[in-house]
Amino acid sequence: MSEFEFAPLAQAQEVHRDSLAVDIACVGFGPAMGGFLTTLTRALADGSVQSSVCPGLPPQIICYERADDISFGVSGMVTRGRGIRASFPELDVSEIPMATAVTSEKMLYLLDPVGASRRPITLRIADQLLRAARPLLRFERDAVELPYLPDFLKKDDGFLLSLGQFNQWVGSQVVGTGLVQLWPGMPIEKALVENDRVVGVRLLDQGVDKKGEPQDGYMPGMDVKASLTVVADGPVGAVGRQLDRELGMPDGHHRREWAVGMKFVVELPENTDLKPGTVFHTFGYPEPEIFGFFYVHPDRLASVGIFVPSWFGSPVRTAYRYLQHFLQHPYLWRYLEGGTLRSWGAKSLQESGKRGEPILAGNGYARIGEGSGSTNVLTGSGVDEAWTTGTQLGEAVIELLRADKPFSKENLEQTYIARRRASWVESEGRVAEKSRDGFQRSVVRGVLGMMLAGLTKGRLSLGNEPLSTNERVRAPERYYEGRISEHDYEELKRHCAAAGLSLHDAIMDRVGWPTIPFDGKLLVSHQDALLLGGKVQAPAGYADHVVFYYPEVCQACDTRLCIEMCSGQALTPGDYGVPTFDREKCVFCGACLWNCVQPLGGETANIEFRAGAGGLHSAIN
Repeated sequence: MSEFEFAPLAQAQEVHRDSLAVDIACVGFGPAMGGFLTTLTRALADGSVQSSVCPGLPPQIICYERADDISFGVSGMVTRGRGIRASFPELDVSEIPMATAVTSEKMLYLLDPVGASRRPITLRIADQLLRAARPLLRFERDAVELPYLPDFLKKDDGFLLSLGQFNQWVGSQVVGTGLVQLWPGMPIEKALVENDRVVGVRLLDQGVDKKGEPQDGYMPGMDVKASLTVVADGPVGAVGRQLDRELGMPDGHHRREWAVGMKFVVELPENTDLKPGTVFHTFGYPEPEIFGFFYVHPDRLASVGIFVPSWFGSPVRTAYRYLQHFLQHPYLWRYLEGGTLRSWGAKSLQESGKRGEPILAGNGYARIGEGSGSTNVLTGSGVDEAWTTGTQLGEAVIELLRADKPFSKENLEQTYIARRRASWVESEGRVAEKSRDGFQRSVVRGVLGMMLAGLTKGRLSLGNEPLSTNERVRAPERYYEGRISEHDYEELKRHCAAAGLSLHDAIMDRVGWPTIPFDGKLLVSHQDALLLGGKVQAPAGYADHVVFYYPEVCQACDTRLCIEMCSGQALTPGDYGVPTFDREKCVFCGACLWNCVQPLGGETANIEFRAGAGGLHSAIN
């Protein structure tokens, strides 16, 4: 194996694989695929187009989703819903479980009530001035309500959704047409590429051990051949990343801006006075770099969470511990105290936007959704953009089917990509492209840069080209220099290594973060969240999907950010410095992939996040 060559899963020998021919094979079911299949099936309902593989029948369309159910999405979200409303002009959001119109919206700057966050001198001075000017401001419980919410951030004409419930609602309508086969619990190993053309996909082998070696009941993954393969497997999807490796990225494009979004779904206390449709956007706490959200759904349910971004330089950037401190901020805790954890989850967010856009289409394939670079970080919106890219591809596919034209790179560029370039997704994506560059320098510069980009429609911005995670994150002893002595840090390392623990709790305790007062209902340990807030399942018979290629690279790593950032504590310190992976705890957030600080070269990490089954089961996420 060459230095940066990716190893295939282990196999004893070449095996015979069954084959299935369809017209369109789809990878992943989320908002983008929902938009694509909704648009496609509506147009095919008149029977005007026939299948090329089953003459006399409608086009044969099959969609494979890795998760065990299409309702296991992990997101509570607020959206203007322009693309979704365009698909459903008569939409009554009350038809969708947990959905409601936005009724009020606030932007809050949260001060530090405990004095433990690592705030720059500019923010410390600003906090003192804000507290001194309390009588003149909308200052309440260590929070300041901003008097002005920029137009580019407003969602007051939109609605709140549970992504899992929305996916279920859309999926039931798509399947109900009889024109699509939708198969959850069926991970795709890879795209089949022949002579620079994607000719279909291969399902993941079953009946293998953790290393991919065939066992009793071995069943090779089937090859599904298709005229068009639609890839919508998200930011860390195995097929999308395979295409990036094999076909390359456009010049100047890269994926260096990420975040982990982690949230609780909380049943609010019975005496809550929060109305459905209430939206809080927050920044400033628990660390200045961390943004937060609080969305109130019907039936006293709320989605409460944080985004931990790639430009947060902390080497102990654990999302779960920070989320628990966020919940306890006095402004929020008055609404949450006495509440009950109903669900929990996490996912990676690809925040490079236009910079992270891959090759959108080629011979036999097209890409849509978050993995195609559609997320808009300036407006804090991704679901509606993803949905709209799916509808654009759906319209293009219908045009080509009716004209009996092949799904060539040229034809897809003239139909799908042309629609996308002429749309609001493209124009607003360009406005947002450099909006967060200021965060490469400082939090204050980042916030000002976002305002400047938004107000000037992207003509002006602040900051530099984004750095990769390994270029930003400093070793713990450097990051906490002056707060933890070198001797104390070495003692913490030895203690945690002997106990098989990650460092983040020990370091956060040492620098002044208070102990979490577990109440058994809402404030629970990370391990209890895996039981109370959604069940993690990892069916037997599949190979491990997180693989460390070169143990010696892990051994040379002092930071081991993959362990600190793991959303489900599936990665723990292992023998000889190589992390141990427990897929029974993996929620498939993909944080390990982009938090590897020991890259092999360029943007390539020492971690491969392969296709896999299972993950977090929670229908109300």
